[in-house]
Amino acid sequence: MRVQRYPENPLITPADVKPSIDGWEVMCVFNAGVIEFGDEILLLMRVAEKPRSNDPNKVLVPIMEFADGKPQMKILEFSPTDEGISLGDPRVVCFPNKVYLTSISHLRIARSKDGRHFDIDPKPALSPDQPYEAYGLEDPRITKLGDTYYVVYKGVASTGITQCLATTKDFVNWEKHGIIFAPENMDAMIFPQKVRGKYVALHRPQPKMMGSPNMWIAYSENLIHWGEHKFLLGCAEGTWEGGRIGGGAVPFMTERGWLEIYHAATPDDRYCLGAALLDAEYPEKLLAKSPEPMMEPEAPYEIGGFKPNVVFTCGAIVRGDTVSVYYGASDEVVAGADFSLKEILESLKPV
Repeated sequence: MRVQRYPENPLITPADVKPSIDGWEVMCVFNAGVIEFGDEILLLMRVAEKPRSNDPNKVLVPIMEFADGKPQMKILEFSPTDEGISLGDPRVVCFPNKVYLTSISHLRIARSKDGRHFDIDPKPALSPDQPYEAYGLEDPRITKLGDTYYVVYKGVASTGITQCLATTKDFVNWEKHGIIFAPENMDAMIFPQKVRGKYVALHRPQPKMMGSPNMWIAYSENLIHWGEHKFLLGCAEGTWEGGRIGGGAVPFMTERGWLEIYHAATPDDRYCLGAALLDAEYPEKLLAKSPEPMMEPEAPYEIGGFKPNVVFTCGAIVRGDTVSVYYGASDEVVAGADFSLKEILESLKPV
């Protein structure tokens, strides 16, 4: 299958984004939800930032604390020599019974007329201000239903990783609706239309005792309370999907059914993209899927960087036969690539 990476890649880098707090630095900008709004393409990007440290013997960790219900930023300090500390993964600071993130993320909008060149808003669209977001907001997906845009995002806190909901009509004024999938859950998104009279969502529970990080589907009457959970697509040991699997872009309808561009990773965290075809009326029925990745890390900005060997999408724009996928590369930058819808469908293997 042809993968037409944009020659402008990476489209957005940390150097392009102004920190939200003076004296801080943007480490990564990636995993953007995507939507067409008016005559523009909007990216709702995850921006990971942290306070600058000039002392190599100090590891600074930003978190939100809530005194009397009011959010306040707190900077924790650790040393590489602290007992039990593990700094092997640049994303986290680990202790035997505690995990912190090395940055805190907010969501920020980038705007483009051509889908290649973006102007970035100077301030966050959504910032951590709730207890379930104490470690940040991450990996949004955007769905339009009627005149409202629904954003499902990851809320991260010491109590667990949740899937949360916010809405807007203009990408200026926002309302948060709280947690819709309890810990530990990732990669949730809402379908852009009802199915059999109900709203539909994909999500990925993270089992600890039994099972694997697999893709599930759920239904709702009101977009807040979800049920009728069903297993959809699972890991395959020894393959490119052996470690975890989850939804990527918001599903879209084709002449053959719902098409979902998803991500999968090996146990050593090599992330690729694939596609799955779901039944139009019963999307819990998997009809076909990618036997091999439709996209895998190959470009320099995908195989090197903050977290090497990662391509991870949170959104795509479909215009005719062109599927424009916007993706995070190496958990550090935003990039884009075009695919042929016909070629994607022809590549799928019935299950």
